[in-house]
Amino acid sequence: MGQLDGKVTVVTGASKGIGFASALRFAEEGAYVYLTGRGKEELDAAVSEIGAARATGVPGDVTDLADLDRLFASIDADGRRIDVLFANAGGTTFVPLADVTEEDYERSMSLNVRSALFTVQKALPLLNDNASVILASSTTAGRGSAGVGVYAASKAGVRSLTRTWANELKDRGIRVNALAPGGTETPAFAAATPEGASLDEFRAMLAGQVPLGRVAEPAEQAAAALFLASDQSSYITGIELLVDGGINQI
Repeated sequence: MGQLDGKVTVVTGASKGIGFASALRFAEEGAYVYLTGRGKEELDAAVSEIGAARATGVPGDVTDLADLDRLFASIDADGRRIDVLFANAGGTTFVPLADVTEEDYERSMSLNVRSALFTVQKALPLLNDNASVILASSTTAGRGSAGVGVYAASKAGVRSLTRTWANELKDRGIRVNALAPGGTETPAFAAATPEGASLDEFRAMLAGQVPLGRVAEPAEQAAAALFLASDQSSYITGIELLVDGGINQI
């Protein structure tokens, strides 16, 4: 018996990385999963790997409100309601203060804060009472690392929304929590490699700062998402769960 048997789950940014790993794990635990992402070919491949009997892909961009409307209209048309919503889609911005442009700021806030806000808002009519909402935060929000100020600020905004919505939705029994991954082996991790360094050098540098001595695998973040999605966390709301190998703790 799976931890999410009979549940309907939605994962944004689900065609790769942590989003895909989470969608796959949810399905393995008995859930039906709606996946959304910008790349149709990647999304189709993700649905194929999970299995068409357990998943539906709805291509779309979470920064486009019409695409969000289409996602939730598809779920409604299927006669389903939502038990778990993982607003995972987002993007990184690595720019030092002196070089930040208006476009950098708008992109980061749109991808991380605006998209989370409207994803959850538009899901509200379909969310079952006692549902679980998970927002994608980041350990960078609490570290003050150089060069990631705009990105960190956007993820701090997500952390703030987590607290507020946990309070606003408590009367419906809806739990709202944030998942804050540390460095994880995803395409976004590879894209974050500093100029002049190889991926192996970047991975080794970061691993040297992590008490557990390595970066995470997407499946490890998916396991944490499953915990927040399932009844195993039934008395937990408003938290930010750091899955970071201890880098923000020790």
